[in-house]
Amino acid sequence: MDYLRYAGLSFEEQRAAFLGIVAAEPLLVEALVRARQLDLPDWLVVSGALYNSIWNHLTGKPPGYGIKDVDLFYFDDSDLSYEAEDAVIRRAAKHFAELTLPVEVRNQARVHLWYPAKFGQPCPQYASSSESVRHFASKTHAVGVRCDADGQLELVAPFGLDDIFSFRITPNRALDNQRTHEAKGARAKENWPEIAVVPW
Repeated sequence: MDYLRYAGLSFEEQRAAFLGIVAAEPLLVEALVRARQLDLPDWLVVSGALYNSIWNHLTGKPPGYGIKDVDLFYFDDSDLSYEAEDAVIRRAAKHFAELTLPVEVRNQARVHLWYPAKFGQPCPQYASSSESVRHFASKTHAVGVRCDADGQLELVAPFGLDDIFSFRITPNRALDNQRTHEAKGARAKENWPEIAVVPW
């Protein structure tokens, strides 16, 4: 059960462990450095590439195992057109072309415009990338990291880190995301059987 060695510790202890693991993962370091160079407003590397890297580290799996892509959020409400976001996505595709995983870039200021058509329910109009993270289907997945101007890592974890370190996927009922919670939980258990999925 050594993989649970950080479970139940204080947030500050977990934060130090989390950022230490992230800083030792070459893929994440390169993604974060390149994201900072892209200089998007209110940017965050979020979700799977982060918590999956933690689980890989703690279970002895190779770096990158189970990680499909890197999710990069930014927040720019100065132009909510599809064309403005698409221009950023295309610029980012060139910028991240040498990264070993694809980078999915999304403007969180626009989510409320396309979310109802894709998911069949309304979505609040977010005021920041961090607010968007608070609405993920599972509290466990609600985590983001960015580099400040000095290269120091900043953490966004509105629900803390204990779910990640406890290998527990906990539902977040801010939106009706039961299907997403269950689907992501099932996929995670295939890669990390140590995980427990809390029912919706």
